[in-house]
Amino acid sequence: MAVGVIIGAAFGKIVSGLVENIIMPWLGLALAGVNFIDAAAVIGTSPDGKPVLLKYGAFIQTIIDFVIIAFVLFLAIKGINKLKKPPAPPAAAAPPRQEVLLEEIRDLLAKR
Repeated sequence: MAVGVIIGAAFGKIVSGLVENIIMPWLGLALAGVNFIDAAAVIGTSPDGKPVLLKYGAFIQTIIDFVIIAFVLFLAIKGINKLKKPPAPPAAAAPPRQEVLLEEIRDLLAKR
């Protein structure tokens, strides 16, 4: 289980790097040069005079990270489920001895 956690953390960092360095610049270029990391709205100023920012660009980037990770996990689980073989159907149980004897009697009477 520890190995899965370590691999999952590394995979999350890889996806974050992919989104931050490859997907978001292309998306920003397609949307007329918008840089999503810097996308923020000023909602006020702090007591020391600095602007208080609502960084919705970073939130959008995190959502894209999540969607990619969820999609990859969906594909992995779907692939694992395909590898599992369905259980074999149960074999038909032998009929009770009394029925076998009755069938034998019926067959003998049919021969007469």
